[in-house]
Amino acid sequence: ATYNGSSPYRAPALMHVIPHLENHFGAWFPERGMYGIVEALFGLAKRKGVSFHFNTPVQGIVIKNKKALGIATRKGDILSDVVVSNADVWSTYRHLLPKEKAPEKILHRERSSSAFIFYWGINRIFSQLDVHNILFSNDYRREFEQLFSRREYPDDPTVYLHICSKVKPDDAPAGSENWFVMVNAPHLTHLNREVEVSQLREQVLQKIERVLGVDLRPHIEVEETLSPEKIQNITSSHLGSLYGTASNDKWSAFLRHPNFTHRIRGLYFTGGSVHPGGGIPLCLQSAKIVAQMIPNAH
Repeated sequence: ATYNGSSPYRAPALMHVIPHLENHFGAWFPERGMYGIVEALFGLAKRKGVSFHFNTPVQGIVIKNKKALGIATRKGDILSDVVVSNADVWSTYRHLLPKEKAPEKILHRERSSSAFIFYWGINRIFSQLDVHNILFSNDYRREFEQLFSRREYPDDPTVYLHICSKVKPDDAPAGSENWFVMVNAPHLTHLNREVEVSQLREQVLQKIERVLGVDLRPHIEVEETLSPEKIQNITSSHLGSLYGTASNDKWSAFLRHPNFTHRIRGLYFTGGSVHPGGGIPLCLQSAKIVAQMIPNAH
């Protein structure tokens, strides 16, 4: 369940298939890292003649007679035969389609968890660590109770530590490692927006140091952070949730917003907040579904 920002104590048992797939078939690492997927898609699109408009925020989707005609930007309208939104479906309806009838039941479903991430440049090699490392909470049930029932940061968070330089050494300087250190965070509410970063950092450091038996602080050469609020501001993910709606009941995982809408012709949806779900593989699958739908519908 944590793979899609949900509670393992509330999500349907079907989620057990995810670790089975990883253990049975293995996990894959892009040769150029996750950003290599972006570069590959960008390169393919350019070769197909796609034009990109960078630094051009979309202000709305142009609708006439229940048909999507293009997008509105500060530089003017860009007209098209179809419109595909890969923004969070909540933000698409609320900000880009404010005058259109929205699927309120879907938009009001419980949001998934968010994350607080520390990006650390470490000036030594830790041979006892691997690519994927998980330092579990001593009270896993309490952690998810705090995340989803109380909407607060856990007092003993599970720490996920990813070091891609273990398999791709040139991702970090010689003799160093790049650490992606993530803890689960609640989606944003008016009560939890002011996170005590120094306190959270101290919790994470103490847990890692206890496991490694090393004072880690002198080895952190570079540090950047990513908070739920930054996630919301950068990606338009409503309340900073990573995966759209949570799957905390037996239906939510299967009743996500579809990749189209009957209300507006020529409008399609992709990304982690719609069918089939969150995470990079499913986001790419949603794009594949839409790419297959469009020729059949037009």
